Amino acid sequence: MKLHSTVDELKGVGPQLAKKLHFLGITTVFDLIDYLPRRYDDYSVVQHIAHINPGPVTLKAVIKQVQGRYVRRGMHITEAVASDDTGSVKLVWFNQPYREKSLKMNHPYFISGEFSFKRTQLVVTNPSTELVSDFPVHTARVIPVYKETKGLTSKQIRASVAQTLSLVRKLPETLPAWIVEQQGLVSAAQAYEAIHFPESSEQLATAKHRFAFEEVFRLTLASLMTKQVNSSLTALPILFSEDLAKTFVSHVPFALTNAQRKAVWAIYQDIQKPEPMNRLLEGDVGSGKTLVAAMAAAMTMHAGYQVCLMAPTELLARQHAQTLYDLLEPLGLADQLSLLVGGMKPAQKKRAKAAAKDEKVKFLIGTHALIQDDVDLKNLALVIVDEQHRFGVEQRKKLMKKSGHAPHVLSMSATPIPRSLSLTLYGELDITILDEKPAERKPILTTAVPPTDRKKIYEHLEAEIKQGRQVFVVCPLISESESLPVTSAEKAYEALAKSPFKNRRVGLLHGKMKPADKDNLMQSFVAHEIDILVSTTVIEVGVDVPNATVMLVENPERFGLAQLHQLRGRVGRSEHQGHCYLMLADSKAPSQRLRALVTSHDGFRLAELDLQLRGPGAIYGTMQHGALDLRVAQLSDHKLIATARQTAKKFLDKGENLLQYKELHQHVTDLQKVTQLN
Repeated sequence: MKLHSTVDELKGVGPQLAKKLHFLGITTVFDLIDYLPRRYDDYSVVQHIAHINPGPVTLKAVIKQVQGRYVRRGMHITEAVASDDTGSVKLVWFNQPYREKSLKMNHPYFISGEFSFKRTQLVVTNPSTELVSDFPVHTARVIPVYKETKGLTSKQIRASVAQTLSLVRKLPETLPAWIVEQQGLVSAAQAYEAIHFPESSEQLATAKHRFAFEEVFRLTLASLMTKQVNSSLTALPILFSEDLAKTFVSHVPFALTNAQRKAVWAIYQDIQKPEPMNRLLEGDVGSGKTLVAAMAAAMTMHAGYQVCLMAPTELLARQHAQTLYDLLEPLGLADQLSLLVGGMKPAQKKRAKAAAKDEKVKFLIGTHALIQDDVDLKNLALVIVDEQHRFGVEQRKKLMKKSGHAPHVLSMSATPIPRSLSLTLYGELDITILDEKPAERKPILTTAVPPTDRKKIYEHLEAEIKQGRQVFVVCPLISESESLPVTSAEKAYEALAKSPFKNRRVGLLHGKMKPADKDNLMQSFVAHEIDILVSTTVIEVGVDVPNATVMLVENPERFGLAQLHQLRGRVGRSEHQGHCYLMLADSKAPSQRLRALVTSHDGFRLAELDLQLRGPGAIYGTMQHGALDLRVAQLSDHKLIATARQTAKKFLDKGENLLQYKELHQHVTDLQKVTQLN
């Protein structure tokens, strides 16, 4: 048997079991070894029967008697008595008829299970049993529990993994020896054996630390290598014009925040260099990212080069185009701006593409249409990507290749990224944070309300609508679900349109609608043809609706904090006060997470809290964090991340040849595909 052998070569793994293992992504013996447990049950303490108390127990005892019988409705019960020198205890299994024949009388067994009251008797229910040996697999130890699938149990997976131990103990080292020694890590072989069959909780902790360190080390090394590659490319230097910058600022109808000034200056310094900028501009909704992007675009156009901006939706692209037109018009640059989106007429698209090719258009704004093969931007010097985590890496690469050289890249995101993610997933980016909002912007008043206050909240919604304002109602699901007792968008829409707001214009927006229909509906809301928009989170990264003043979120417990923070940023974007109501599922006090949202408007603090409580999925949903393969490491472990990053830097500073480390090279190469932006 070899690491690349198929799992059906293992004893007891027939075609059916192999098929179930394949379903979990396990096709080879190494896949099985690399299939890490999701949790552990500690049955390592072996007790005498006379001393056991209700709860998890492990005994070393002899089976004295066993019998099975069928009871009502075809249920089978197997009962046995286990004894040691101190006493006896009853064992019970439900619907496991094979137990009666498989248990050997008067043989010593390890027995692990839950000791509790059953029908006025103290019994051990559905215990695992295993003949006493020096290496028990299913009992008398810290027991690994795996992610299972129908017809495949953790016990079967454990039994299969146990057969590979001779190979596990010969696994080659995957990290440089100096790193293993310097960081005090156990070897790869020791880590794999201990992660599956730990002798103690302490040994398990050292194995987990080894895996966690290696995961973060690989990820940060990939990011730093990407940054190295990016700095070696050649870009078009964009010379700074102080007159243009001053003219631009003089025409803006409000004062720039200090954060905006710092961001613009950092970008201007970057784009003057012959290597490409790779900067992420982060800021809450309403912090002024578009203005910063406009100042970068204006400087690029003034230098005679082209710019493109890619947005996630046509509607957002159109809104960006209007905003940027207004900002660039006083500088005489607005006539060099054009929109290119799928919803335009063929003749309009043709004219826009021709103008871009002839360089009459120096600023092209659109969606995925910008990366079509027939869009020629040979003088492209700056790429602006809005909500950058919403675009695939390959799409960004394709966009950047259009100019024949590496353009400067400015990515923008309203999603607050915790520092730990900045150092791992976005380690190759220079990050600028807009942590101020315009002075005239009022904080959104956020309130968690019980369902008993629904009528009162509806009265406030009606009062806002009477004053000419608009309302968002956001729900976690599109349709009703039997398994999840939450309010769906369809149900909320029907309820609102029928009764309390039957005289108001109510719209329904969700992700299953066609893109054109979604855009049209959102445009109707922007045009104030709709008073209340009932929606799922498709409006999370949405357009600017200054007239919307109330956000009502149903079942807020179902959303991540960063997500809720972005949702409430959709309202209160004018001189009118914005309100966000979190409609709780019941009358219990709101959770720690929701209380934090009520009291804090710091998106980064909220994102950090969500990362600690719920993991990266709460921040990014199904975004590319899933490809990061962080199976053991916690992104809240700042100390580990700092150590792994320092080690990755040292690896590069030492001039190590990554090709010398086959496994490490493969992982880092794969991770670069996830993180690389050029």
